[in-house]
Amino acid sequence: MKIELHKITVEKLCAGFVDNAEEGVRAYGGKLDVRPPYQREFIYKDKQRNAVIDTVHKNFPLNVMYWSVRDDGNYEIIDGQQRTLSLCQYVAGEYSLANLYFNNLADDERRSILDYECMIYFCSGTDSERLEWFRTINIAGVKLSEQELRNAVYAGPWTNEAKKYFSKRGCPAYQIASEYLSGEMIRQEYLETAIEWHAEVEGIKGADAVEEYMGRHQHDPSAIALWNHFRSVIDWTKATFPAYRKEMKGVAWGPLYNAFKDKKLDAKKLDKEIARLMEDEDVTSKPGIYPFVLDGDESHLNIRAFTPNMKREAYERQKGICPRCTGPNKKKKWELDEMEADHIKPWSEGGKTDAKNCQMLCKHDNRVKSNV
Repeated sequence: MKIELHKITVEKLCAGFVDNAEEGVRAYGGKLDVRPPYQREFIYKDKQRNAVIDTVHKNFPLNVMYWSVRDDGNYEIIDGQQRTLSLCQYVAGEYSLANLYFNNLADDERRSILDYECMIYFCSGTDSERLEWFRTINIAGVKLSEQELRNAVYAGPWTNEAKKYFSKRGCPAYQIASEYLSGEMIRQEYLETAIEWHAEVEGIKGADAVEEYMGRHQHDPSAIALWNHFRSVIDWTKATFPAYRKEMKGVAWGPLYNAFKDKKLDAKKLDKEIARLMEDEDVTSKPGIYPFVLDGDESHLNIRAFTPNMKREAYERQKGICPRCTGPNKKKKWELDEMEADHIKPWSEGGKTDAKNCQMLCKHDNRVKSNV
């Protein structure tokens, strides 16, 4: 890996600045790719963007930036995209600072900005070396998300097309599924979710499932299979649960679709059960209602636990005796911390989480009962 420090003026950096939705963003006389395949959309807030211009205007040091030298002699930004865009957009007159656009400044003020020297490291080496360096220097500013880093490692035609579906402002995924997905599309969280859902279909599981999936498809010419599966998940979700509720946002719809897409489901019956559970104060995880009505696993619901006072009241009422114990433990008095709270009438049968429905069982009997 070869790394050389260069001083480049803002004037040279901003020369030939072009921001084209189809062809990308270029600067430095057309030789600098400001937004390579793995880079994020522009996400600086006004305050951060303005701080860049203020730093240059006051001739304070701006954080160093890193460019990768391509085989054709051109460059791509490894680190510094947000700072570069802030400078180029300001000089191009796309926004103002303190109500003054660049062209409103006095000649000497404009010249001081244009003559400001940015410290930029030129990095040469293999693709893997450059990308490893990119990961290493991702330590300051607005850090890349895990999926943004994956986009760097697995840059290629598949990633480029997948981002068109899932990562651009107003992208197709946002248009059909923004009410069902959590996270931000421009931080690649929509894309990450879609990959997780489709990876399961291909039998890819585990903590590294997204990386394995992207490695498998990195050089595919099209991401249409990913998009088609995602669209199928959302269509199934809307058909199965036609009454939208805000609690549907962020539910893991992909695994539910994979497990239940071929089952005959009664949408009206499901909605009636969902409405009942939404009103149940013992259900503390309302989003968990959706997987629960499909698979019946109460752990999705996070049923409200008995309070310490409820437990103590039941313990004193029972005098520390476990009502389920038999044999030599039948009359044994347990310590409070040796017992666990249990619903006398199960929640699934309408029992409530209140003092009257609380009993204390020894840990052994409570766990045996729970596994029945």
